Amino acid sequence: MSRIEMEGFEIGAARAFILVAGPCVIEDESKTRDIAVFLKELTIRLDIPFIFKASYDKANRTALDAYRGPGLIEGLRILGKIKDTLKIPVLSDVHRFEEIGPASQVLDVMQVPAFLCRQTDFVIEVARKAKVVNVKKGQFLAPWDMKHVIEKALSAGNDRIMITERGTSFGYNNLVTDFRCLPILREMGYPVIFDATHSVQLPGGAGASSGGQRDMVPTLARAAVAAGVDGLFMEVHPDPDHALCDGPNSLSLNDLPDLLAMLKRIDRIVKKQEENSGYVQNGGIFDG
Repeated sequence: MSRIEMEGFEIGAARAFILVAGPCVIEDESKTRDIAVFLKELTIRLDIPFIFKASYDKANRTALDAYRGPGLIEGLRILGKIKDTLKIPVLSDVHRFEEIGPASQVLDVMQVPAFLCRQTDFVIEVARKAKVVNVKKGQFLAPWDMKHVIEKALSAGNDRIMITERGTSFGYNNLVTDFRCLPILREMGYPVIFDATHSVQLPGGAGASSGGQRDMVPTLARAAVAAGVDGLFMEVHPDPDHALCDGPNSLSLNDLPDLLAMLKRIDRIVKKQEENSGYVQNGGIFDG
C-alpha cells in the first residue's frame, strides 16, 4: 500500500490510524478555533495523528435557506489562521472549479465531495492542484467502482490519494455501511478512511435537512478500526443538538476522549496481528 507522508506522521501501510475531525461547517471563527484546540490537545495526549476538518461552504445542503458557512475567502482565512497558529494540517471540501486554485494554497488535504466523485474533469483538476486529495466514495457507487476515480486522479500526476467510505444509499433517506467495502478499497493500494459520522446520516430524513443516528457512531467506528482502516473521519461539535449543519450525526466533543482511547487499543491489536501474520498491504496478499 502506498504511504502518504505528512509533517510529523504517515498515513497508510499499517501505520496507526489517523483522525480527521472537526465541525461540519465553520460557524464562526472563535468556535472553530476552540474545537481545533480541543482536538489538537486531545490527539497529542492520545498520540493520534490529526488533521483538522471544517467546511467553508456546504454547497450540498438539502434546503435553499440552510446555513452554508462563511464562504471561500473568509473560510480559507479562518482555516489558514488555524493551520498557522496551531501548527496542524487542515482539510476542507471544494465544490466548484473556481475554488480549487485558492483552496490549494491553504489546504493540506483537498476533498472531493461524494456527490462529485464521478465528475471526471473536477476530480482531475483537484488532483492536479492538491497536495493530498481525499475522495469521498459516492453513496451510489460500489467499492470496486472507485478504481476508476483513482485512475482519474493519477492521470493528473498525483498519487497522494485517500479514499473515504461514507455509507451506501439504502432506499430513501437512509444509508447502510457494508464493511466488506473497506478491504476491497484497501486492496486498491491507497489509504482508506472511514467516515463514521456521515455513515449514520439520514439524507433529507428531517424534511428540510438531514437526520442522523448519532448513537451508532461508536459502533461503526469500532467495526471500521477492527477492519484495519488507515483513518477515521468524524464531524464533532461542542453542542451537536444546536449545530448549524449535520448536528444529528455529529459526535459531541465530550464523547470523543473515551471513544478514541478505545479505538486506539483496537487499532494497536489489529495492526500488530497484521504485522505478525506477514500480511502485505499491497493487493491484500498473505505471504506469512
